[in-house]
Amino acid sequence: VAATIIAGTALGTLVTISSIGAGAVGATILVLLYPRLSPAEIAGTDIAYAVPLTALAAFGHWWLGSINWELLFMLLVGSIPGITIGSLAARSVPEKFLRGLLATTLTGVAVKLVL
Repeated sequence: VAATIIAGTALGTLVTISSIGAGAVGATILVLLYPRLSPAEIAGTDIAYAVPLTALAAFGHWWLGSINWELLFMLLVGSIPGITIGSLAARSVPEKFLRGLLATTLTGVAVKLVL
């Protein structure tokens, strides 16, 4: 429990400062802390906590005037259908494949963050 709270504190800070963390790092931490969760449960849990976390961070950036509204709109137009497709795929794609896809994605993100 303490490790999860500490991880949440670190992620909250990372998301607000850099927008890194809510998805990529958060999912990695969930995999490490809770290895028995299925990929769908990891993704669902990650999204469920990322939404309010990101909303609070976004409010701070809105207050500071650092949001590009046109870019935000374009991201939402693409993301909303993607959310629906991803949610349906998470239920029908074999767990072994999803674990591999999740591991590959998280490794790619980690390499990108380091470089």
